[in-house]
Amino acid sequence: MNQTQAGCSPHGPNAPLVEESRMDVQEYTRYDAIGLRELISTRQVSTAEVEKAARSALAAADEEVNALVGPMFPVALQHAGDGPFTGIPFLIKDVPMAEGVPFQLGSSGLRGIVARRDTDLMARFRTAGMATLGVTTMPELGLNFATESLANGPTRNPWDTDRGVGGSSGGAAALVAARAVPIAHAIDGAGSIRIPASCCGLVGLKPSRGRITGGPDTGESAFGMSYGFALTRTVRDTAHLLDAVQGPGIGDKYAAATPRRRYADELHTPPPPLRVAVTTQSWSGSVVDPEVALASLEVARTLEKSGHVVSESNPAVDWDAVIHTMLIQAAAIAEPLLRAPRQPDPAKLEAVTRRLLTEVKAMSAMDLMSGFDTQNHITRSVAAFFARYDLLITPTLAQLPALHGTLNYNNPAHTVTSWLRHLFDYGPFTAVFNISGQPAISLPLGHSTAGLPIGVQIIAPTGRDDLLISIAAQLETAMPWNHRLPAGTTANCR
Repeated sequence: MNQTQAGCSPHGPNAPLVEESRMDVQEYTRYDAIGLRELISTRQVSTAEVEKAARSALAAADEEVNALVGPMFPVALQHAGDGPFTGIPFLIKDVPMAEGVPFQLGSSGLRGIVARRDTDLMARFRTAGMATLGVTTMPELGLNFATESLANGPTRNPWDTDRGVGGSSGGAAALVAARAVPIAHAIDGAGSIRIPASCCGLVGLKPSRGRITGGPDTGESAFGMSYGFALTRTVRDTAHLLDAVQGPGIGDKYAAATPRRRYADELHTPPPPLRVAVTTQSWSGSVVDPEVALASLEVARTLEKSGHVVSESNPAVDWDAVIHTMLIQAAAIAEPLLRAPRQPDPAKLEAVTRRLLTEVKAMSAMDLMSGFDTQNHITRSVAAFFARYDLLITPTLAQLPALHGTLNYNNPAHTVTSWLRHLFDYGPFTAVFNISGQPAISLPLGHSTAGLPIGVQIIAPTGRDDLLISIAAQLETAMPWNHRLPAGTTANCR
């Protein structure tokens, strides 16, 4: 069982280079994206040297964790030479993201499809200068909190290779945690950024609805409940990247309010005293691991010591309505397969996907309308809660990272509803905010006695991504995590 290696000295994002003229893999892994960019900007290292080190780190890490779909690109995808992240190694998720790049949505039944064009977010990643080197694993259709598809096999957690990395952005999380890249693209449909962040000890922000464009091919991704962004190791990388890619696209249905200033400025601006609610009770009624609950309570106590007013409270949430709304979201994800020119071979799909396609065919317009109705009721209820509180603290997951096979998407005994209930017993705290649209972030603020990371989720009112960045930076200083390294990485001490 791989656990945190004892005796390693901490490597901060600004650790000095051992050699001035060349960057080796060990040196590379010590830096976050902004740290690497500072080295490049001051000519201490070249983008070519950074990319060479990244490729070596990726090859070593992927052998350990199985998180890349296919080989790395022989040449990084085209990107700007003058962006804020120029030359920073980057990965994209296995979705239709970049023009000409094949994708399969984690499914053997969808191999051989090529993206027709860039998404608007991909165009912004290119403009920011991201050097995209490959594609990361995900569960089939992204409908699992375990990245263990039949198409690619299990992606392993660098903290303990017997355990999973979460999902659906699991491959991205594994390789950022293994320090192979500082940032990787991720998408959050029900917790798919935050849950992998929790499992792998990372920063995972799901922005406000409308903060990141879903264009040009979707007006509202999964009925406005799916959010694209990224996984990082530091709050400052999250803030700077959000500055680089946020804002509406042409014709977007949703657009969050323009931020008052750069998100990077929030890193150095402590928030005023806030009204903070905390809960460790899951809306599903599932059991929450005591160590997981304790981590959230410790964060609440830390904020209270910093002058914030903390009390136990949580929004009123109708759990059956959450499950029903998530069922409609799953239908939105699956429906394009039913009208695709080339239908997937059912024999190459996993059991829950086959069941989902059957159920979607039987759905009526009234089923869809009832899903919109439950989405509206949940959104109104959660928004009313944030009229009384500035922040809500919850666990990100109810449990520690699960052993492989715990969430078996290929189990034919499941209906889609029974699968969702099973899934959300493990992760009951995240999907509510995909439905309601508030920004939410998972921070690696806890650590179990067995050496596993524990994420704590913080949610702010709609549009207040700035407040989340500010409070996350405050907690990163008060409860630092950068000294903790998984043993299964290229960043191990030698």
